[in-house]
Amino acid sequence: MIEAILALVFGLLIGSFLNVCIHRWPRGRSVVRPRSHCVRCRKMIAWYDNIPVASYVILGGKCRHCGKGISARYPAVELLTGLVFFYFVFTMGLTAVALKFCVFAAMLIGLLFSDLEKRLLPDQFTIGGTLIGLVFSVFVPLPDHTAQMVLWMAGVNVQGTAHSIAESALGAALPSFVLWGGGWLYLKFRHREGLGFGDVKLVAMAGAFLGLQGALLTLILGSIAGSVLGYGYIKFAGKDAATYELPFGTFLGAAGLFVALASQKLLTGGGL
Repeated sequence: MIEAILALVFGLLIGSFLNVCIHRWPRGRSVVRPRSHCVRCRKMIAWYDNIPVASYVILGGKCRHCGKGISARYPAVELLTGLVFFYFVFTMGLTAVALKFCVFAAMLIGLLFSDLEKRLLPDQFTIGGTLIGLVFSVFVPLPDHTAQMVLWMAGVNVQGTAHSIAESALGAALPSFVLWGGGWLYLKFRHREGLGFGDVKLVAMAGAFLGLQGALLTLILGSIAGSVLGYGYIKFAGKDAATYELPFGTFLGAAGLFVALASQKLLTGGGL
């Protein structure tokens, strides 16, 4: 239990850093300099006003200097990251598998809120995450066997580490190619973009961490949620469906997070 509590604290700190990434990376800014500051009055934030969740509550959600409101996104990201870190370590122990899913979840949370806020999915999360997912496949075997079957049919037998890397690579490549193809067809027939390339890279990142089954499940659940909830919001808010830019990456990120949280049942045949 102590390990899970420490993971919660560490997750809160990672969530605080994710907030910096969410705000700065879509705007092309460094996450190193300058120091954390109020986006309204530009005053530097002291360390005691930068404690995850607690400082937001103590300050009443307002900047100490100018009194302007602080976005609720800040404590939401910190708390969500802390809770998922707690969950993975509590259910999986202090293991490489738990570390892998904590890293994956942190990137998904960053992407989810980046797309919701700026309609952008930073390459640092998507491309960087894909590479990290491939590296993790060396140390944490994937439960998928699709790539192994495909290669076996081609006369190639892969086992051990090579098998896990192949599953990660296929999981990254195939679903993202399918999604890209769907976007290309939409552009061809509708003569306007209906899908950003960042969404394609997000699915590739999910596949690198989860394998083919996990990536396809993320894509399916994200598409259903985007269609149902997105259309419902458009109708409720009176938006123009032809011009409103739906944050599809947000739905994909939420779906990927759900698959990660339920991975022990969904991806190992346990069912829900």
